[in-house]
Amino acid sequence: MRTRLEALLRRTDGPLTRELLREPGGHGLGQLPAGRAPDRVVTSVCGFCSTGCSLDVHLRDGEAVGLTPTVGYAVNDGMACPKGWESLTPLRADTRATTPLLRDAGGRQRPVGWSEAVDAFVGGLRGVQQRHGPASVAFLSTGQIPTEEMALLGAVAKFGMGMVHGDGNTRQCMATAVQAYKESFGSDAPPYTYADLEASDVVVLVGANPAIAHPILWERLHRNPHAPAVIVVDPRRTETAAAATQHLAVRPKADLELLYGLGHLLIGLGAVDEDFVRDSTHGYAAYADHVAGYPPERVAAATGIPVADLERCARTIAAGRAVSFWWTMGVNQSHQGTRTAQAVIDLALLTGNIGRPGTGANSITGQCNAMGSRLFSNTTSLLGGRDFTRAADRAEVAEVLGLDAACIPDRPSLPYHRIVEGIANGQIRGLWIVATNTAHSWIGQDDVRDLLGRLDFLVVQDLYTTTDTAQLADLVLPAAGWGEKEGTFINSERRIGRVRKVARAPGLALADFAIFRLLAEAWGVGGHFRRWSSPEAVFGLLQELSRGRPCDFSGIDGYADLEAQGGIQWPQPVPGALVEKERRLFADGVFHHPDGRARFVVDEPRPPAELVRPRRPLVLLTGRGSSAEWHTGTRTSTSPALRNLVPADPYVEVAPADAAARAIVSHDWVELVSERGTMRARALVTPTIATGSVFVSMHHVDTNRLTMPSFDPHSHQPAYKHAAVEVRRVHD
Repeated sequence: MRTRLEALLRRTDGPLTRELLREPGGHGLGQLPAGRAPDRVVTSVCGFCSTGCSLDVHLRDGEAVGLTPTVGYAVNDGMACPKGWESLTPLRADTRATTPLLRDAGGRQRPVGWSEAVDAFVGGLRGVQQRHGPASVAFLSTGQIPTEEMALLGAVAKFGMGMVHGDGNTRQCMATAVQAYKESFGSDAPPYTYADLEASDVVVLVGANPAIAHPILWERLHRNPHAPAVIVVDPRRTETAAAATQHLAVRPKADLELLYGLGHLLIGLGAVDEDFVRDSTHGYAAYADHVAGYPPERVAAATGIPVADLERCARTIAAGRAVSFWWTMGVNQSHQGTRTAQAVIDLALLTGNIGRPGTGANSITGQCNAMGSRLFSNTTSLLGGRDFTRAADRAEVAEVLGLDAACIPDRPSLPYHRIVEGIANGQIRGLWIVATNTAHSWIGQDDVRDLLGRLDFLVVQDLYTTTDTAQLADLVLPAAGWGEKEGTFINSERRIGRVRKVARAPGLALADFAIFRLLAEAWGVGGHFRRWSSPEAVFGLLQELSRGRPCDFSGIDGYADLEAQGGIQWPQPVPGALVEKERRLFADGVFHHPDGRARFVVDEPRPPAELVRPRRPLVLLTGRGSSAEWHTGTRTSTSPALRNLVPADPYVEVAPADAAARAIVSHDWVELVSERGTMRARALVTPTIATGSVFVSMHHVDTNRLTMPSFDPHSHQPAYKHAAVEVRRVHD
């Protein structure tokens, strides 16, 4: 097997061969160099959330022995959250995937070598395509791997293997913000820099809980010297809301009415920046007509917020010198998330709070490299934010990459939920899932687990063999994780930062980059990707693909420039230019639509897909449980320190009145019931949740047995934040 594998790998050129066969320690095939390696520090961007903190990893004898947050880095300047401090621990878990696993005729996943795994991949997925057509196989990408890797995956799958359909788990977190920015600004362009948190005198947080979800950003807000008013719009009295100067406890999913009502009040207060609206926007008259129908009395009735609180909020915004509006999953994960995000953007446009320090309509991203995924995963948009349906865009990409344009699909992928539906209707028969745990994280969990089991062939490429999704796979490919490979991440504020290899992947595990190149060779399309020889070579290709685009970073002088400057925000089109550490977009009032103007966008609010009723009288809210948890817990659960910071049992927050009506007290075991499934949890009776609602952490494995599979019609993002449930005490 080893001889055959080496022969296959030697058909590639240069860096891949060196990485897989000669580079020490990357995967277990190499040998450690003789002698003592010098102690040193390697700086790398954290691999958890989108904040993009820099960490100094301390090496002794060539081994990573600890880390500290980087002092002076523009993002975190010596700060780290619990997950950042524990970043190295998940790499040492005994649940790591160390060899490929192939399901045998008896249904058991058995260890195999890479040669047999590669044959199984090609035979399994190509066999599905031969039986059912090229579009019968799809892939699901991620926001958790470096940009260079996700670009290579998207290119190999679509340009080499003929897969038309491929989406990413960023559909679950950022699709709404992407769609809203594209419609409003003309491109996916988050305009802000984190410095705006320290320059605002009014900060409006809509559906965001940075004290828990983005604690370093919360720390930066606390460094603001202007004693800002902090307004939080959230159904729960979250940790962030409890510290705010104003908390608007909006009824679940009534935020669109609230935002239109604030627009109505701001116009009445004379808070319109008339020069900016006239010179830099389009559609204000229609917007003003629309929000005229949302007077305070109507909005108070719809949202549950008293008129006096609505008026106080509007006056605070109107009086602000520099107002910044921020949102995240509480907006994005909604049945009408795109229009809600645009209603936030509309307020910034209305008041001229764009392009100046302390301003902006600012979406906070979720995953460490969701921004890289948005631009370069090659899933629902062509590389660099282009359009698969435009011949000119396809030709441009083909020219840069030296490919025949005929190999580039002329239609966009099905979005994630349509791929899942495609399994149900037989359109999708094979699936390749990379670095995401679909069987846990996807909405309507019981259905998706059943559907994954119906596939002709399921490949899962991950760090761990124990994820819910890997357990269902016909083939598991063991991948290296953060800290075991090279590349770049792009954070929420558009900062491109370096990811460094500081540890050896265990056993036969390989960097995703190496796996993609290996599979391309085995598929017979390796020749298309000779120029994709290393992560840094791919970074150069992506720079060319960015040239002339809103995200242009063609002026960066390679990885060395990123390291020397402490990360660089795009755009950076001019080589050798001095780069300010923190930069914002649209200071000139010019946007990316052909006429240079931003758009006001409005729509009629719609009810959620599932309303409460006597049988299911409570609204289920979901969200991040603590700053020590991350997504499905495959990494954070391996850290004893992080486990000690979260409750041992799943819990549900219940309002005192709802608990009393059901004879529930704190610590009781209760059962949550929706039309799709049940979940057992400990009750936490607390006034931080409003009567008529309950809250469950998104991290628990059973949470998505309850959630309602509904989707925003514009972004196709799942509406995780609203479902109808009942809670009842469990009698032992």
